[in-house]
Amino acid sequence: MGGRFRRSVHRPAVSASLLCIVLAVVMGCSNNAPVPATSSSPQASPSADSGGQADLPQVTPQPRTMTRLGQDVRVRGTVEVVVDPLVDRPTRELAVRVLRSAGASHVVVREPGPAVDGATLSMRLGHRKAPSVVKGIQHVGFSVPPPPLPPEGYVLAARGGDDPTLVLGAGDSAGAYYAVQTLRQLATPGRIAGVGIVDKPQMSTRGTIEGFYGSPWTHAERMDQLAFYGEVKLNTYIYAPKDDPYHRRLWREPYPREKLARLGELIGQAAAHHVTFTFALSPGTSICYSDPADFDALRAKLQQLYDAGVRSFSVPLDDISYTEWNCSADRAEYGPPSPDAAGRAQADLLNRVQREFIDTHPDTQPLQTVPTEYSDVEDSPYKTALRTQLDPRVQVMWTGVGVIPDEVTVADARRAAQVWGRKVMLWDNYPVNDFDGSTGRLLLGPYAQRRSGLHEHLSGLVVNPMNQAAASKVVEIGAAGLAWNSADFDPQRAWHAAAEHLAGDRFAGDEQALRPDPETVEALMVFFDLNHMAPLPSGEPWLAPAPELARRLDEFRAAWRGGDRSAALRQLRGYAEKIAGAPERIREGAAQNFVSDATPWLQATDLWGDSLLATVDGLRARLDGDEAAARRYFGEAADLADRAGSVRTVPGETLPQGPVRVADGVLDTFIRQAPELR
Repeated sequence: MGGRFRRSVHRPAVSASLLCIVLAVVMGCSNNAPVPATSSSPQASPSADSGGQADLPQVTPQPRTMTRLGQDVRVRGTVEVVVDPLVDRPTRELAVRVLRSAGASHVVVREPGPAVDGATLSMRLGHRKAPSVVKGIQHVGFSVPPPPLPPEGYVLAARGGDDPTLVLGAGDSAGAYYAVQTLRQLATPGRIAGVGIVDKPQMSTRGTIEGFYGSPWTHAERMDQLAFYGEVKLNTYIYAPKDDPYHRRLWREPYPREKLARLGELIGQAAAHHVTFTFALSPGTSICYSDPADFDALRAKLQQLYDAGVRSFSVPLDDISYTEWNCSADRAEYGPPSPDAAGRAQADLLNRVQREFIDTHPDTQPLQTVPTEYSDVEDSPYKTALRTQLDPRVQVMWTGVGVIPDEVTVADARRAAQVWGRKVMLWDNYPVNDFDGSTGRLLLGPYAQRRSGLHEHLSGLVVNPMNQAAASKVVEIGAAGLAWNSADFDPQRAWHAAAEHLAGDRFAGDEQALRPDPETVEALMVFFDLNHMAPLPSGEPWLAPAPELARRLDEFRAAWRGGDRSAALRQLRGYAEKIAGAPERIREGAAQNFVSDATPWLQATDLWGDSLLATVDGLRARLDGDEAAARRYFGEAADLADRAGSVRTVPGETLPQGPVRVADGVLDTFIRQAPELR
């Protein structure tokens, strides 16, 4: 299951004003349109030493609680980091990078004991119950719940002044790592925001499943994704690419040595960033459920991955038929093929894997599966068989009401838990783009229409990304925010945070942190809007195409009919210049892996932006009474639009392939109809 069913133009520089981003790009009032959003970058406020609440920094995902404790903590000279055994090496290394990026010339990491001579600041990082952590929190007067913290939870207290305090406490190593990831976002050159935070996730499983059809991610893309997950507090990656033959078609065959070595690198990368690497093996297209040799082959394949370091496994049984058996022995064992018989056979298989493999291998997590019926909440003989016979520890995945739902509600999740007899894990087929209705699309809209409160009825949330790994981060950041803290989740804020992430790497070497470039952020938000549309399997949108552009074009049409036409043209041309200038700004300032992923869509946007500018110039000429010039501009616009429509996806990179679509139904319609405006 991956969602598969089968003239030169002058371009003024983009404004560098962050205010322009909010006013010109992130506006709108509808559910699907952008709305004003607070920047999620940790910019130092002019009143950062005032101790007020209004200047709280933005952190992604949004912490559960954050309050001002006082002045910011100054960072300079030598800083010592006092750690205990709870803090693993990746967390220690991250802490050093954060402090050096904030202004420390030298960082010393040590165990509790004598202080470092000449240290200007001491940071305590360790167990929440450690006396020095408790004392530090009490010293700043920060009121926090008593220990222990839940898994992955942490508390952070920072207050500057003559007696600066910087304390991070956690209940486990993952919590300590996440505390430092939050510290990273509180750091600006020379200081760390003087705040207190108590934070913990609402969903215990948060991440992605590489479960799409078409070109799997490259090894480098997977390594980058795993590091990125740690930054945004996603803790799960499920390896299930449909076009890895050893995952599905050749499931019985062991991985060759070189491929297994690559998987080992991924397993190590995941562990370094506190991500669980789940290996999925999908035998359903050919397995004989009642054949002992097939079970032995399945167990041997899982053993190969266990020996490589995997401790989390999935046996998905999606996208297969239960109207026929793969062997005559299954007919003899379970009767004629039917949904009920398939449910009984699958329950037997999954129960054996849980009891004979998972239970006999130390440190493994409960087995996961994707059932053959995965996209509704209606009871059935198949669901009844699994609900009544499947080991209650086996985690069941579910896509919502529909393979690609237009929303996921609390009522949906509650009903799914009832029909499956357990909380289900949401496999969200957004932003996957491997189905016919998504042909030519890069899905860069916000993570929307997934409701607050889902954590109460789901065991976890994973999104199925696009073939384009870096571009998938736009939605992944949103999913991380909802899964961590759904009560405070704002899709538009997370969407803007994604633009900021892509506009600036947090670390440019060990000593310098790059801030997001405002011009690039603005260009990305314009580009995101043009690629806002998200389709259902039919191709109909569940997220509207280009809502910000559509709003501006509607305002222009209204003004042209009855308002100040000159002013309307000036305003529209200003936004057309932003569209035309966005690709160049993105190519220069955004993460290069995103630029690579988005290349065809950037090429099309170049042409569509020029076409819109020519269209506006044509209307300007008509308003000035020069109809001959107007016709020339309109002809040029039509030619550019035709060229834009001929841009295609990269062969072999995207499935299915086809013409690139950018703001279709909005931008192309306006350019086609504009010559009729009189």
